[in-house]
Amino acid sequence: MAALTSASLMSSTVYAQSVDLSQWSPEYIRSIAGTETFDTAGHCAEVVPLDYTGRLTYWWTGPTEASPKIEHDINNAFWEAWSKTYPNIETDAQNIDYNQLLDRLRTTLLGNAGPMVIRLQILGGVEFASKGYFQQLKPEDIGYPTADFWPGAMKSVTWDGATYGVPTNNETMALIWNADIFKRAGLDPENPPATWDDVVTYSKKIHDELGISGYGLVARQNAGNTPFRFMPQLWAFGGGALDEAEATPTYAESELDNEGAVAALQAAYDMYVRDKSVPTSALTNTQNENQAPFIAGQLAMMIAHPSEYAKMVDLAGLATGADKEIADTVVANMRYGLIPEGPARRAVVFGGSNMHFVNPEYVEGGFDEMAAKAFACFWNSPEWSTKLAWTGSNPGNLAGFKTEWMKERLDTIKFLDVTTSMLPSGIPFPVIPEATEIMNIIVPDMLQNALTERMTVEEAAADAAAKVDSLLGGGL
Repeated sequence: MAALTSASLMSSTVYAQSVDLSQWSPEYIRSIAGTETFDTAGHCAEVVPLDYTGRLTYWWTGPTEASPKIEHDINNAFWEAWSKTYPNIETDAQNIDYNQLLDRLRTTLLGNAGPMVIRLQILGGVEFASKGYFQQLKPEDIGYPTADFWPGAMKSVTWDGATYGVPTNNETMALIWNADIFKRAGLDPENPPATWDDVVTYSKKIHDELGISGYGLVARQNAGNTPFRFMPQLWAFGGGALDEAEATPTYAESELDNEGAVAALQAAYDMYVRDKSVPTSALTNTQNENQAPFIAGQLAMMIAHPSEYAKMVDLAGLATGADKEIADTVVANMRYGLIPEGPARRAVVFGGSNMHFVNPEYVEGGFDEMAAKAFACFWNSPEWSTKLAWTGSNPGNLAGFKTEWMKERLDTIKFLDVTTSMLPSGIPFPVIPEATEIMNIIVPDMLQNALTERMTVEEAAADAAAKVDSLLGGGL
């Protein structure tokens, strides 16, 4: 691996310059977009020859029925380009549902039947690295400098001082609202709620005035949608799963029961139980279930990616008759704004996914190192890192921000600036093996215990904090 890495770095100086994160702003991003060109096949040929013959198995979460058509088109274009660039690498790629991927990987690895390469949601990697399932892997191993990846994203693939993956994309979300609903409810249609307290107030007013749901709360268990939407609220009030919102977290003790966390949970309780201003199905909803009521004009606010606009355009294109008129009105009135602030901060989950190599002893049929490196180089190139994040997020490879494709995105994708502007407010989930259990199980359980009134808000917060502390102590 060392000889291969040195060779690719010496001949790839075009990739050695990172963007200037200290200047990060929509204006800076626009100023660098389209300023450099990249030759993906030419670069990856320096990592693995294009005539290499081998075999690759790959798992990831790709486009679903909830994805806009353009994501399916880009996905198809990627696989066509991959097969043309490396025609002699036989590829078995499995697109696995986001909420099933972690559990399926755990089960498969127990039987030594894993894939060679996997792209996992950002909070999953450290769990598997700590158990010895993943190989050490850093950007230099596939021809790119670590400096060209967000420091926070690199943190998510680092465990016990070693690097176990490459960030494929960096996600932050925005608050989406329907300006027409705001106007009819007597709210300023062009100004979203500035604080999370405002979200509660606006949601109630919309429900009281119009009889529809104000805010698209989601609280499903074992689904990434729940922590990605609730943790920004909890952090904004000053809470934390641990101390992950601090500059130098220690991850020693849970903060799920501190004053800020209780206030955030109380706000969710107020919307669901007291005001009944959010969907009654929130306990089993993911964000996908918010799409239908939003395009039907029955939901006013939700948190999501820029891709939600493209999806609504797709849905409006499929509607007919009276539904078409309503859907067109919704699309025309979609607005994106920064996620509201709380008393402590403005916050959003610094999300995304990472690519990992599975240790050979856990791979079904053996591990083909050259095929895996060729694929990782191709996927994480400035070109495909940008294209594969087209409507939903930002390229993991920061050089992607300099490409012609980034310029095209900025010129054609509505509201992309808003979510990109949220990146400096991004907070990574705790980078510890227990993060998946905390975020996918304990945090949603806390919400469900409070929203179903199985426990009081204070009891639910204390119960969740105790579970986290017990988990960290090896008690679960």
